[in-house]
Amino acid sequence: MAEHRIYSMSFASIHPLYVAKVERKQRSQAEVDEVVMWMTGYDREGLERQIAAKVTIREFFAQAPRLNPARTLITGKICGVRVEEIEDPLMREIRYLDKLVDEIAKGRPMEKILRQQTP
Repeated sequence: MAEHRIYSMSFASIHPLYVAKVERKQRSQAEVDEVVMWMTGYDREGLERQIAAKVTIREFFAQAPRLNPARTLITGKICGVRVEEIEDPLMREIRYLDKLVDEIAKGRPMEKILRQQTP
């Protein structure tokens, strides 16, 4: 079976699409970057380096310093498919990120998006 073409797309080409989506809903690039860093473990400089290097989506996730274990708490549908049921591990990571960006655009508070437990 052929590999999905999104795997070879650069993260640098997808990041602006995420930003544009949330900015249409009066949210910010800083919020997109916050969820990307939360999910992948990149710091600001690391994220900027990955964007500047134009790494592929596959490389972006493979080189992630530390995928947040709480990302598995992300549930729901994206493109009509339940994210928790996606079998391909890389596609699941991509869809987790898509879901987080959708939640920003829908106006959810960041503490809920980041799956933070309230005391």
